[in-house]
Amino acid sequence: MSSETATQHARVPQEERTRVMRARLLEATIQCLVDAGFAGTSTTLVSKIAGVSRGAQLHHFPTKNDLVVAAVRHLAEQRRAEIVVGRDDFPVGEGRTRAVLEAMADYVTSPFFTAALELWVAARSDEQLLAAVAPLEVEFGRELHRIAVDLLEVDESRPGVRELVQATLDLLRGLGLANTLGDDSRRRARILDQWAQSLDRELKELG
Repeated sequence: MSSETATQHARVPQEERTRVMRARLLEATIQCLVDAGFAGTSTTLVSKIAGVSRGAQLHHFPTKNDLVVAAVRHLAEQRRAEIVVGRDDFPVGEGRTRAVLEAMADYVTSPFFTAALELWVAARSDEQLLAAVAPLEVEFGRELHRIAVDLLEVDESRPGVRELVQATLDLLRGLGLANTLGDDSRRRARILDQWAQSLDRELKELG
């Protein structure tokens, strides 16, 4: 075995260990944001929960802002992937809109939304955090809009359709915010039932 091949074989386990360690740090960060809020989240606490040395944590994420932004991005990507993977389970025709709304409501009531909300609030008075969070929020918004259009199977070139999709996303964010104050699942279900009917009707009228 050549020295180059031996080096490659030795590198793989180290790369895997690094990946696992980073994932533990990011998951611990989300846990901190959800349980303790942004103010109560510290790199020291995250390292302790993740079981990772402070030196290793600081090597990958030198600042708290680096860590929390990376964690929210990590979880958002996971949640988006789950929605896309589950698209084959949505009914075709009647009931599809309601199923899509349910999946997207799960997205905005997940730990991701709670953690992201902590960042949005903190960024309002922190210019450095805002500089990192603002582009991320724009990216999330565009991606969520694209997913909604795809799953609802609508044509945005038709006048009014884009606005209906955006109104749907705004409604879902509001429901997500309400859920952070307590279990709002029963009221949310009734609202989604009604909105699914209204959305189907409006989209049909737009032709």
